[in-house]
Amino acid sequence: MMKDEKGRGVRISSTAIAAFIRHPSSFILDCFHRVPFARWPRWCHGAIAGVVAAVVALVLMATGWLDPWEARTYDWRANVLATPGRAGDRIVVVLLDQNSLDWGQTENGLTWPWPREIYGAIIDFCRQAGARAVGLDVLFTEPSTYGQADDLAMAEAAGRFGKVVAAVFAGSQTGSTLAWPVQVPDPVFSLTDPAPGTPFAAKAQRAAFPIAPLAQNAAVLGNVQLKPDSDGIFRRLSPLTLFDGRPVPALGLGVFLAAHPGADLAIGNRQIRIGHLNLPLDHQGRCLLRFRGPSGTHTTISAAAVVQARILQLSGLPADSGINPSLFKDKYVLLGFSAPGLLDLRSVPVAPIFAGVEVHATLLDNLLSQDFIRPFPLWSTVAITVVLALAAGIAISLYTRTFHGLAFAVAAALSPLALGLWAYASGWWLAVVAPETGALGSVLLALGINYAVEGRQKRFIKAAFQQYLSPAVIEQIIAHPERLKLGGERRMLSIFFSDLQGFTTISEKLDPEALTGLLNEYLTAMTDIIHRQGGTIDKYEGDAIIAFWNAPLPVADHANRAVAAAMGCQAALARMRPELNRRLGCDLFMRIGIHSGPAVVGNMGSTTRFDYTMLGDSVNLASRLEGANKQFGTFTMISAQTLALLDPKPPARELARLAVKGRAKPVTVYEPMDGPTYRSRQAMLDVFASALALFYQGHIAEAAAVFGTIAADDPPAAAYLARCQALGDRVAPDWQGIWVADSK
Repeated sequence: MMKDEKGRGVRISSTAIAAFIRHPSSFILDCFHRVPFARWPRWCHGAIAGVVAAVVALVLMATGWLDPWEARTYDWRANVLATPGRAGDRIVVVLLDQNSLDWGQTENGLTWPWPREIYGAIIDFCRQAGARAVGLDVLFTEPSTYGQADDLAMAEAAGRFGKVVAAVFAGSQTGSTLAWPVQVPDPVFSLTDPAPGTPFAAKAQRAAFPIAPLAQNAAVLGNVQLKPDSDGIFRRLSPLTLFDGRPVPALGLGVFLAAHPGADLAIGNRQIRIGHLNLPLDHQGRCLLRFRGPSGTHTTISAAAVVQARILQLSGLPADSGINPSLFKDKYVLLGFSAPGLLDLRSVPVAPIFAGVEVHATLLDNLLSQDFIRPFPLWSTVAITVVLALAAGIAISLYTRTFHGLAFAVAAALSPLALGLWAYASGWWLAVVAPETGALGSVLLALGINYAVEGRQKRFIKAAFQQYLSPAVIEQIIAHPERLKLGGERRMLSIFFSDLQGFTTISEKLDPEALTGLLNEYLTAMTDIIHRQGGTIDKYEGDAIIAFWNAPLPVADHANRAVAAAMGCQAALARMRPELNRRLGCDLFMRIGIHSGPAVVGNMGSTTRFDYTMLGDSVNLASRLEGANKQFGTFTMISAQTLALLDPKPPARELARLAVKGRAKPVTVYEPMDGPTYRSRQAMLDVFASALALFYQGHIAEAAAVFGTIAADDPPAAAYLARCQALGDRVAPDWQGIWVADSK
């Protein structure tokens, strides 16, 4: 036994079980449609979809499932928005590339590794050219194979310059040194609290230090250890590493410190402060780099070219016959490897092949330009995910048309990406995959709820009303199902009544099947015409059709459409008449009455069964006009109120000042015609108009004489002739020529 929403027991019948077995999906949807949730406002459905999608997205983000996708979106943003920094022209990268190795082998017979005095020559050239500092992204942890003098030549060059950063590798697994070597001087810069145990600096248990001569002559020791993200891409590095309680800056930061001796480093509030410069950190003490472009974006010079320039200097030749020393004036210089065989190539967001020294140059560039990428606060990412998911779900629920759904789905997909690009351009890394997952998940859930809750209702509405309402009206009701309730409104309508002449007699001659087939054929043809003109079928009463325009959808030219529908129905019946005559043995004619006026229109009936219909004097008058056709022998009659609304005015003749039963005030009525019919009968219609004028004036005998000339060919004239003969000379003093209808 199950329980309902009030906790009462509900026994599941065998019929329900059988229904589930036969059509499980339909049964589930039907049950879903019946629960109270299905009757909640649509925005509630969207809000629930948004909350569920947001929670799922945030859980996936928290568990790391979205990290690989987030990394790809970060790389995309880095590529799209990669531009040179403000300080990019203050950095020079000297690369020991494949051309340098080939030059050394070919021109000088140098094998790898090169003698270290060559690095000393590069340092001396930079010193004489006026460089600010030089950073060596080369580990010299073992004595030179060329002897001690070779090591001393390089170390002395570093000492002469006084602003050289030597490389140390400080990490967790590589290196045999576990404590700060005695022969290596302590860092020359100070580190302000917090204490070395701060979580905003990486910690290393092992290190590989340079040889003592170089370490003692270097201004700063710089950590060249780089650690990629889990997917092997280098996006960030630790600018400061603590080894044995002493701070070791990354190579790029070390070059800045060497160029500005005496600088104080202060760590706090997830950033490193160096004077007026700030270096933001994430929760692991790393900085997120803003890459400027592919390899070679910074000024890049081959190591062989620098060595050749130094040789020219030592030979007394002008140095600018090689490279111009001014390229190094006041520049921060970093020396590293890019030759494939030297194994210092990395993959970064902007390039699959990137020299490791260029990663350190990027850190220095970001520091000088002060445009590091900062991680967006976690709470902001959560808030954006929830807001976008809620907005997408509610929007999809409120706007159910396909175009709107597609538009909101596209907006939901693009909004997080647009926010991510904007944030990156502003210096922030905003996670976009979680908001994207929440927004798109909300769209899918909202669509699913819409289908489950409203799809069944929409299918029911279409099936129930497609025979009575035009497709536009059905779509309006589907979009606003709350209109399917009791109540009405006062609207200006154009009202259409039609009936088949003598159909009762015809129906008595037909068997039920033939009668039903005839009615269906006739009503289908007429209904299609009315629907094409935007009309609403009120009801069918046997062969009679009742329709109206300008409700529930507003129709500006409702009178034109109603008259056009009447002319179209008459033309369609004329085309059908020969075939119907063959089957019935007689001709079928239709009488139509149209009036435009105010009426009450809406859903009327009981709380369990109601119709969308109309009430009022205007409705009654339209019905009377349809019946009045019998007295004049006409088939289409419209009121003066309808004619006044027509634009352009169709050909029509005035028929009478008609007073119908139940209405004290008479109404002028007209017979509309198509253009060819009107022109072919122009002469006769002019005679009718002159006779009608005499009738209005009370000249009954004269009117009868004129009507008599055309009565044989014109049913309305014949009707007037009979009326004149019945009146004789009995005309009241207040005669106004009113035709009083004596039957419906």
